[in-house]
Amino acid sequence: MSAVPKEVFTVGAAAAKFIAKPRQLLIDGKWTNAESGKTFPVINPATGEQIARVAEGDKADVDKAVKAARKAFETGPWPAMSRSDRGKLLHRIGDLMLKYADELAELESLDNGKPVAVARAADVALSADMFHYMSGWATKRHGVTLPVDCLYTPGVQYHSYTRPEPVGVVGQIIPWNFPLLMAAWKLAPALTMGCTVVLKVAEETPLSALRLGEIMQEAGLPAGVVNIITGFGETAGAALAAHPDVDKIAFTGSTEVGRLIVKAATNNLKKVSLELGGKSPNIILADADLETAIPGAASAIFFNHGQCCCAGSRLYVEQKIFDQVVEGVSEEAKKIKLGPGLDPSTQMGPLVSEIQFSRVCGFLESGFREGAKAIAGGKKREGKGFFVEPTVLVDAKPGMKVVDEEIFGPVVTAMPFRQFDDELVRQANNTIYGLAAGIWTRDVSKAHALAARLKAGTVWINCFNIFDASLPFGGYKQSGWGREMGEAVLENYTESKAVTVRI
Repeated sequence: MSAVPKEVFTVGAAAAKFIAKPRQLLIDGKWTNAESGKTFPVINPATGEQIARVAEGDKADVDKAVKAARKAFETGPWPAMSRSDRGKLLHRIGDLMLKYADELAELESLDNGKPVAVARAADVALSADMFHYMSGWATKRHGVTLPVDCLYTPGVQYHSYTRPEPVGVVGQIIPWNFPLLMAAWKLAPALTMGCTVVLKVAEETPLSALRLGEIMQEAGLPAGVVNIITGFGETAGAALAAHPDVDKIAFTGSTEVGRLIVKAATNNLKKVSLELGGKSPNIILADADLETAIPGAASAIFFNHGQCCCAGSRLYVEQKIFDQVVEGVSEEAKKIKLGPGLDPSTQMGPLVSEIQFSRVCGFLESGFREGAKAIAGGKKREGKGFFVEPTVLVDAKPGMKVVDEEIFGPVVTAMPFRQFDDELVRQANNTIYGLAAGIWTRDVSKAHALAARLKAGTVWINCFNIFDASLPFGGYKQSGWGREMGEAVLENYTESKAVTVRI
């Protein structure tokens, strides 16, 4: 595995101009400083150095933003806009994201650490596609007419129908692993249904969402429809989750914080949707095509530095091919080039922050103490930046932290199983999470039988990390409530009203 290069790779002119100016909050269509006047630094995880400063919003700023969103929802031009015009506006946002794709990808790479080529091909492209896809639903959500026979008013006829209506003012809190994409996943469906939004972005990665705010203004989004708050979870995030004038809260992040969100929402019983953690099983049967399964298993854990809630972090391999698969995945890990995201040759960037870096290193130390062994990686890289080697662990067993808990880093535990049976299913489902799972086999009957028994919201067969705006994404058990993407996500932002008229 190549060492982290020391060269500094320059950012393009547009992104450089964006980060040169202190970034403000977006409230009621205006860019404004935090009420407190405070700012905080944005750190480049490849170097550990400051690249920008942003406003530090807190409860006072959240109050202003919610008030602006309420005004926009109740009396602004947004509720009067036709569904067709709303759809056109959303599509225009997607178009502009593609127009500024290179700049957005560079900001995402600087902020999060991911390779700029990945940010361009995946994060930006999928984000724009989310707005394009959701723009079509703006004109296609409709109610139904229902035959009603009221048993206690015989002989009287009624005409009944339902109306899907926007839930209202929505608070949205997004994570740092896919900052732009998570903003798109949250904003596009809420806007499609006619809601207004206060978006609280992750303090580690605020830049791309702030640039998206400018893009939405350029597209013609009315003032107050989307308000963007940068700040910390314990202040701005907590204030948004508990705010009495927020009708719904949508959160993506850790299961631990998700529980706090639920508690905060109880004060006014606001609606809640949650996309939380995972510890996804990735199962390779002996009859799998290993030329596909081995690199697929490596990608399942090492994509986005392992900082994916659905990462295939528990690798179960049938005993007769275990050594071959572990060797193959380890060789894939050793070939991955670590480096700054702006380096075109980089295949894996740094972890997002010093806190996450320390967390992942702590998991590795714990695994080694409990008896796990590294076949590949297992170490941090010395020098600047928050780099951890892609790691393959063996001799790991249930009960170890590295097996049971979400690491959120480039670390996979490989464990053998004897055969396809009930015990394999039990092992795969032996987790508090249920976000995703992978299956690799040539036997279509085994594939479907296993997919039906796995407690996961998404199951990939002979592939992993395949996403499309039309596919619902979410989890069983403590991986969350509700679904993102697809038609299903619109339920998160909809109230259904039944209307009955006596004829």
